[in-house]
Amino acid sequence: MVNCKELNPDASPQAAFGARLRSSRESRGWTQEELSERMGISSGHISGVETTRKAPSLLFAKAADRAFGLVGTGDTFERRWSEMHNGSLLEGYPEYVGYQSRAAEIRLFETGVIPGLLQTREYASVLADAAVQRGEITPEQAAERVEVQIQQQAVLVRTLPPLTFAVLDESCIRNPIGGPVVMEQQFRRLLEFAEQATTSIQIAPYSMAERKPFRRLVYLLTMPDRSVMSYVESQTHGHLDRELTSVLPLVRAYHQLQIGAASQAESVAVIQQLRKGIL
Repeated sequence: MVNCKELNPDASPQAAFGARLRSSRESRGWTQEELSERMGISSGHISGVETTRKAPSLLFAKAADRAFGLVGTGDTFERRWSEMHNGSLLEGYPEYVGYQSRAAEIRLFETGVIPGLLQTREYASVLADAAVQRGEITPEQAAERVEVQIQQQAVLVRTLPPLTFAVLDESCIRNPIGGPVVMEQQFRRLLEFAEQATTSIQIAPYSMAERKPFRRLVYLLTMPDRSVMSYVESQTHGHLDRELTSVLPLVRAYHQLQIGAASQAESVAVIQQLRKGIL
């Protein structure tokens, strides 16, 4: 019998992933070759993941979700993959990204750095490499972190993209991450984002001072059913919240933030000026 190695899902998270992949396949009566056709991945690679000889990638997990019809459900292979890589991503963030991919509206506030949804690959790589140098993550985890940041941006170009509002603390565009070349590319990306019909970008200037309601990252999602949720971070933890009693005050504070921030026209002018200064 082909691929008859016995699996122990309790051996490791990777073994649990492989065991679930095999059981999902066998419950449908599929061979590895048949699953290969559905996933667009070689049967040998599928065998390797099932038996833990190969580690699954994020792309592999997403392909498995599509093949098994799990996209948009609560227990996906992508979520299992994220749980295995929680050393490179803060708790709650992978789940947030899953909801973000289906959101009708996205509201972002960030301080110090550009939000991941708007980062260029070069900008994201500089941040991930710095985390490696500090000993926080491995080079492999850094590569995965960058891929997550870049792949989530597909939400902005889907068939019906969400309304996306980004309010950036002035420190985001003043902080020279990666130097002039990286920042010039990043400024260009922000200007392209501002030109889209379903997006808005504003800079919250330093002069807002105490009127600025947030001091840390705050992301807000409105789902197609009009439910809302928030994602916030501390230095070491991320927290996804769906309780209206705690989310709605953040929504109201975000509206106050937008009122106090510079208009999109004023914000674009500032970004263009900074970009010209480093060309």
